[in-house]
Amino acid sequence: MEMPIIDAHHHIWRQADLPWLTGPMVPRIFGPYEPIRRDYGIDEYLADLAGSGVVKSVYVQTNWAPGEAEDEVAWVQGVADAHGWPHAIVGYADLMADDVRPALDRLMRYPLIRGVRMQLHWHDNEMYRFARRPDLADDETFRKNFAALAETGLSFDLQVFASQMAGAARLAADFPDTTFILQHAGMLEDLSETGIVSWRDGIKALAAQPNIVSKLSGLGTFIHRNDPTHIAMVVQETAGIFGADRCLFGSNFPIEKLWTDYGTLARTYRDAVSVFPPEEQKAMLHDTAARVYRI
Repeated sequence: MEMPIIDAHHHIWRQADLPWLTGPMVPRIFGPYEPIRRDYGIDEYLADLAGSGVVKSVYVQTNWAPGEAEDEVAWVQGVADAHGWPHAIVGYADLMADDVRPALDRLMRYPLIRGVRMQLHWHDNEMYRFARRPDLADDETFRKNFAALAETGLSFDLQVFASQMAGAARLAADFPDTTFILQHAGMLEDLSETGIVSWRDGIKALAAQPNIVSKLSGLGTFIHRNDPTHIAMVVQETAGIFGADRCLFGSNFPIEKLWTDYGTLARTYRDAVSVFPPEEQKAMLHDTAARVYRI
């Protein structure tokens, strides 16, 4: 029997809720996305993962329209109540608001809420840019609101590029009781020797903070394919730096569905972690996610 997997990073959506899926096609980091410019519901997600050994999952926010963060969590909670999936929710809160506490209070009413993601990634390449500027982690308003987030006990899904990792490490050091979950193993986008060294140095800085863990997910984002050699390199480097008990798998579906099927993706990650002892494989595929997201 294969080792069970928790998918710690996936999405479901109704196209009408997502401005970026209803608006015109524009260049995005994951390439042409016409095939996912539609509804992607829990039934399709469960059909996709069938036979892969996935036993539980974590939904991660999908950038609904501004002001509808609670509506998003309410909808996903309703899906979970009806279907039994997903098993945890990472919602959105605007940590640049005047006072984020009322929004957090509303999110905390939902039983499956476990964390918040506000995407901080910024890049010189405008196509890779999401945040309004690169240094939000050092912003006074952001940090004031982050202190409110820390009081809730929710985790923070951290999305940054290598150039931002030093600032992210400072943020984690200043909020040691908050668990930070690095998205997509730090979003390695520059595969030159210099780029990989910069990414590796940033990962080491993040791993030096004991309250940061790393998702092994989204590794096709910048290459637009399921590449076993690339995935194995990133997974093994990341786990070697963080340790297996601080790494967790995520499918990033349906984004990765643009270039692969779920079973192939899961097999690629199983193969990538197979060089580690069984207990460490179990940590990366299942146990870390269960602990971090309390499922």
